[in-house]
Amino acid sequence: MIRKISRILCTVIMVLMLVGCKNAKQKLQEYVTTYNSVAANFKAEDVTLTTARGYINDDKIELRFETNLEQNAVNKVKAESSFPKLLKEMINKDQIPKELVEEGIQFDAYFLADDNTVFVKQIINKESLAELLK
Repeated sequence: MIRKISRILCTVIMVLMLVGCKNAKQKLQEYVTTYNSVAANFKAEDVTLTTARGYINDDKIELRFETNLEQNAVNKVKAESSFPKLLKEMINKDQIPKELVEEGIQFDAYFLADDNTVFVKQIINKESLAELLK
């Protein structure tokens, strides 16, 4: 009798674990949906809008940070120093989850001028994560 109950409990636990576990692609979709739903509340210096777009087949998430900065040399230098700090802060606050990066999801983050040209592009993956967090 105890043996039957143990088997049933083990089976139920295994089923619950399988149902409860999400693969990286499902987590990617959830992250993008959640990120975009709270993006209006995002606050960072010079950032006017941020959005996320998921690419399931490529295991990639694109983060765009639109700014009110004009595309010029002075603002480019400013962006090159402030953007990595912003990304590091977001990782530390789990706004960019390390878990997703460790599961093989790559983040392509773009810091954009007011005309949507790119100031800085930062790729966050397993290899670059440690360097970014220094």
